[in-house]
Amino acid sequence: MIDLQGPTEFYDAYVFDMDGTIYLGEGLLPGAKRMIEELHRRNIPVRYLSNNPTKDPQEYSEKLARLGLPTPVDEIANTVVTTVRWLKAHHPDATVFPIAEAPLIRALDAAGIRRSENPEEIDIVIASYDRTFEYRKLQIAFDAIWFHKRAILITTNPDRYCPFPGGRGEPDAAGIVAAIEATTGATLHANMGKPEGAMLEAALAGLDVDPAHCMMVGDRLGTDIGMAVNTGMVSALVLTGDSTLAEAEALDEAHQPTFALDRIDHLIPSAARAELGWSDDD
Repeated sequence: MIDLQGPTEFYDAYVFDMDGTIYLGEGLLPGAKRMIEELHRRNIPVRYLSNNPTKDPQEYSEKLARLGLPTPVDEIANTVVTTVRWLKAHHPDATVFPIAEAPLIRALDAAGIRRSENPEEIDIVIASYDRTFEYRKLQIAFDAIWFHKRAILITTNPDRYCPFPGGRGEPDAAGIVAAIEATTGATLHANMGKPEGAMLEAALAGLDVDPAHCMMVGDRLGTDIGMAVNTGMVSALVLTGDSTLAEAEALDEAHQPTFALDRIDHLIPSAARAELGWSDDD
């Protein structure tokens, strides 16, 4: 049963999705600023996650600062971070072909991971959210995976689309994965984004906390809440972005969020909000 009233206690750490949860486009969502500031005032760790690999953590830090939430880069992890971490841990000597935009390519180069467009050299094809995707890139991936039968396929994130303010969106990495799988017959080997646990490991790195005592907060059932379910976290679905309460209630109980909230500042227990004199009209 999903709790619609909100938590009655604070948790040891909070992990937030950003777009659709903390902000939408270039505006903070109602209650986000005071909620984050209250967690900081109580010295509760706050971390941010994003499946979007078209920005690096520095860009997210700058955006949060512009919106009035100054945030150190090391408190932000996205699929640029997790992809590089996974490659260095599991395939440090691999040659990769990233179908990706500049932030991921810069991070691969900075980490010393070799890149190539020669299908005879490619060990791993990385399918990412790439607005410069073209037939030439598909051909290289096809040759490396199907013709030379040497490369595996991974993705930065499983999202079908990236939402925009006003209800629009644009195709995301899942479309590129689907094109490669359909033409090569390959099966995706690994996903670096939510709902996989690699994202949580990146988010909680350096914090001595039990994930079971942490809360994941996001607007997407499949990725944000899915990661919480996969890793044993408490979860809160904020109804300010992609997924709806009806969609959450239609899931079996094991995959439902712990909480579903109209406003993100309802993460602060009601007793604490009353002491602070908060109202939803503020």
